[in-house]
Amino acid sequence: MGMDFSSLRTLISRYCVGEENWVDSRTIYIGHKEPPPGTEAFLQQRFPDNRIVSSKYTFWNFVPKNMFEQFRRVANFYFLIIFLVQLIIDTPTSPITSGLPLFFVITVTAIKQGYEDWLRHKADNSVNQCPVHVVQHGKVVRKQSRKLRVGDVVFMKENETFPCDLILLSTSRDDGTCFVTTASLDGESSHKTYYAVQDTKAYNTEEEVDSIQATIECEQPQPDLYKFVGRINVYMDNEPMARPLGAENLLLRGATLKNTEHIYAVAIYTGMETKMALNYQSKTQKRSAVEKSMNAYLMVYLCILISKAVINTLLKYVWQADPNRDEPWYNNRTETERSRHIVIRAFTDFLAFMVLFNYIIPVSMYVTVEMQKFLGSYFIMWDDDMFDEELGERAVVNTSDLNEELGQVEYVFTDKTGTLTENNMEFIECCVDGHVYVADAICNGQVMPGATSMDMIDSSPGPGAREHEELFFRALCLCHTVQVKEEETVDGIKHGIHQGKATSFYISSSPDEVALVEGMKRLGFTYLRLKDSHMEILNREDEIERFELLEVLTFDSVRRRMSVIVRSSTGELFLFCKGADSSIFPRVISGKVAQVRARVEHNAVEGLRTLCVAYRPLSPEQYQEVCHVLNGAKLALHDRDKRLAEAYDSIEKDLILLGATAVEDRLQEKAADTIESLHKAGMKVWVLTGDKMETAAATCYASKLFHRNTQILELTTKRTEEQSLHDVLFELSRTVLRQHGGMARDTFSGLSGDCTDFGLIIDGATLSAVMRPAQEDSNSGNYKEIFLEICRNCSAVLCCRMAPLQKAQIVKLIKASEEHPITLAIGDGANDVSMILEAHVGIGIMGKEGRQAVRNSDYAIPKFKHLKKMLLVHGHYYYIRISELVQYFFYKNVCFIFPQFLYQFFCGFSQQPLFDTAYLTLYNISFTSLPILLYSLIEQHINMDILKKDPSLYRDIAKNSLLRWPIFIYWTFLGLYDAIVMFFGAYFLFDNTTFTSNGQLMTTNTQMMFGNWTFGTLVFTVLVFTVTFKLALDTHYWTWINHFVIWGSLVFFVVFSLLWGGIIWPFLNYQRMYYVFMQMLSSGPAWLSIILLITASLLPDVVKKVICRALWPTTTERIQHMRGIKESERTLTYHSSDSLIDGIAVTEA
Repeated sequence: MGMDFSSLRTLISRYCVGEENWVDSRTIYIGHKEPPPGTEAFLQQRFPDNRIVSSKYTFWNFVPKNMFEQFRRVANFYFLIIFLVQLIIDTPTSPITSGLPLFFVITVTAIKQGYEDWLRHKADNSVNQCPVHVVQHGKVVRKQSRKLRVGDVVFMKENETFPCDLILLSTSRDDGTCFVTTASLDGESSHKTYYAVQDTKAYNTEEEVDSIQATIECEQPQPDLYKFVGRINVYMDNEPMARPLGAENLLLRGATLKNTEHIYAVAIYTGMETKMALNYQSKTQKRSAVEKSMNAYLMVYLCILISKAVINTLLKYVWQADPNRDEPWYNNRTETERSRHIVIRAFTDFLAFMVLFNYIIPVSMYVTVEMQKFLGSYFIMWDDDMFDEELGERAVVNTSDLNEELGQVEYVFTDKTGTLTENNMEFIECCVDGHVYVADAICNGQVMPGATSMDMIDSSPGPGAREHEELFFRALCLCHTVQVKEEETVDGIKHGIHQGKATSFYISSSPDEVALVEGMKRLGFTYLRLKDSHMEILNREDEIERFELLEVLTFDSVRRRMSVIVRSSTGELFLFCKGADSSIFPRVISGKVAQVRARVEHNAVEGLRTLCVAYRPLSPEQYQEVCHVLNGAKLALHDRDKRLAEAYDSIEKDLILLGATAVEDRLQEKAADTIESLHKAGMKVWVLTGDKMETAAATCYASKLFHRNTQILELTTKRTEEQSLHDVLFELSRTVLRQHGGMARDTFSGLSGDCTDFGLIIDGATLSAVMRPAQEDSNSGNYKEIFLEICRNCSAVLCCRMAPLQKAQIVKLIKASEEHPITLAIGDGANDVSMILEAHVGIGIMGKEGRQAVRNSDYAIPKFKHLKKMLLVHGHYYYIRISELVQYFFYKNVCFIFPQFLYQFFCGFSQQPLFDTAYLTLYNISFTSLPILLYSLIEQHINMDILKKDPSLYRDIAKNSLLRWPIFIYWTFLGLYDAIVMFFGAYFLFDNTTFTSNGQLMTTNTQMMFGNWTFGTLVFTVLVFTVTFKLALDTHYWTWINHFVIWGSLVFFVVFSLLWGGIIWPFLNYQRMYYVFMQMLSSGPAWLSIILLITASLLPDVVKKVICRALWPTTTERIQHMRGIKESERTLTYHSSDSLIDGIAVTEA
């Protein structure tokens, strides 16, 4: 047989020890056919099926997994422990007080997360069950996408989306090419050309394709969309014919077939191994900075709670050490309980004190926060300013957990195509030998209204220059890769419809090529078609000119130009070349360079995308030499790209400059204004795109990300080829630090101080090199820190040619830096999903590229311009509101429970509650919850128009400024002060007492019954009024709802107290509150003490506010003050005009 036993042994050993996962290549048998005998060992490898999974839970693991995630929250776990303690031991309060709110929070959260995951399951099923056509035994059969296997030959029709990664075998086009849009992968909606395998492109029927005997050897799955290395062995008469495979043969999952009737292709990567799936991030639970602060505060209060319980337990046993002060008989302790070991008794007492003081940890705060986030999210959805009439869409909130995070953003990572731009190219002008031509409103094949005739700025050139002008127009009609499509619709959008007739229109891998060809059409030269290797042009005299297309020197991002070699009908040979000015001007030997350069620079400043056009006449001998050089490079199996680049370089020289063009990638409405506002608000904006560098840079200028005086720093493949990455990085670092030499280093977020006006451009390949871990034996060190140092000194960063996973890596790099800034990612395509999932806040745009970004985002908006209001207004309000909510909750619970702690010193540490059980349960649920909930929903400390006009106000709340430790400590001490005033104020005001015969306290002047419940009720009444008035003092935005809820809560407390103490409740075993409240209010000193104690409690906070506003006002407080003055003036003017009218009326009478 001649079998290579060593290779067989290697294969068997791989499988026996399960090493197939790390093997660096895989072998695929097309159609699952064995290779001819004697060639190689046939051993079918195991590959995953084509099922896609983006969901987080299954039916079986939902409850345990969700419970585990929820009880990882410190608060939830703590309340569970307290609830269990209340169930197990005899405690002063009922288990319901802890169990009910905990059950409510857990249930609501579980339902919300379960629903979100059900939607993901639904989306997965719709993808996994969609039908695909597979060639089996010479026939096309239909099967579900999830059942597709590696090696299956797939039959695809036009406008179908590829179900997995495929190698193109043959197409319906004679030249073996097909056209594909990759909008859902890299955001580019233009048509790209892919090539069938040379030896299989002639197989056009199911039977022929089924007869192919071939194997494919290729690399194992990896996420880089732009790289693929493989080899196909086609067996002809049992002899293998090896052909190289590259990215131009690989059709990626999620891309769509265009302008090609059908194709046959073989599946090589399926399911979660496709490049698309490898670029997905798993969806993790995001937590906001406010929630992290809440957890930190919770730990502090937990320590306070434990220390209180420990102190009280120790003091109890110190107190009871005296035999006369042992536990009284009326506590009903049995002999067994009394004879327990002291350690057990002490531990039980400790737990009882924990439960008694447990209310310092506000369980209801978590319920209120959940409700505030859920209800508050509707304000985004209801906002009419964020409704787009064109799309008929409103903003959508997928995750309400992050509302306040919108007010903390420091870095914005945005996609370019379809996010900043409309992906609509418009031809603006062309310049030929200094003469400028403008064709009005040409946009993607559609003539805009009002464009009836050609507008020429300059007069036409003289007869001598007319030949140059026509040569320029011909060059643009020939030097491109545009395809002509005759049909009326594409992607459901009508193209080329003019005066009701269906006409041909252009499609291309580059949208600006389409704009240029359309521009030439308006200027009199129409490209008709490419037929039988001949390009046809209709000139101004309506004559058809035919040029034979001999060679295409394709565009690449390093050369930044493309060329064609054509032969005219008269036999003349021309090389036409177009490209970036930086790559054309050095190769020009004649032409009006100065005039054209001036126009190019003028257009670049305007943010237009410019290209220069040049040509070179070729003699037959020169052409033969060119063919020889090109063919030698094309046939090379090793270093083919390098050989081709050298060949192109030797051909594209000695050019004659013809002119330049200017095309605009139309920005989305108000995109530039939005970016400018984000900069003013202190945010740094990064553009991450899969697009070419030149295109992306032009957009950055147009959107005001880069300004005219921005110094651009390049960290690109072209630069790193000329000098090492190490040298480039250190050179850039020196450049930015030299500028910053005398200045204090700016903070990472850019929120303090002005940024240096540097702009950095980096591409995907260089980023991979920067992110690569340092080798132990190299002296290069870790480049990440140097890269971050450069970035933090740049006002804007542009990352181009990014793979989706690289976008996520950039976001992760910034998130993980030492300052841990809050990041936001915004995009519209499936290629942005990883970045959206990685960032703290992910926003999807409802663009033209499907709904995957919207589905995976936390928020979705119709257009980029809506981001401004989303952050500067909604984000600002949400953060202000929830900050107050958190601090206020901790404050009112300190006020609530600290008197309980002080009371233990006056009741022999007997765990006697100061307040009645009804008050303990309803304090957080009813008496004080609604006012703060309403505040956290509708408070507007500044008018929203001012927030939009003055983005710098966003800096006032940056870096979680309202939840910093000094402010938290202030609120805590304020709570302690108020609690001490309430408790000891009530105690000393009623100190003038005598004992009655039945042992109860009685005041001398009113004979009021004064027991412990009366004392507790007095303290509780002062408490409820004080904390409610404190919130009223903090409220800036008053409506009838505020008045109703704030004063209504106080009325409800009074009415409840009257009812609770005024009626005999038959279901209660005790009636300790009967008539207590009414008897207390019948006392004059009680009224006086309530008023005095409320005033004394609130006074320090009011004084502090007045002093701080007068001496150290924030920007926000200055604006509030100015607004107050204006309103006073307006009221004064209104009243004085009323008085004047009254005076006139009296005089007339």
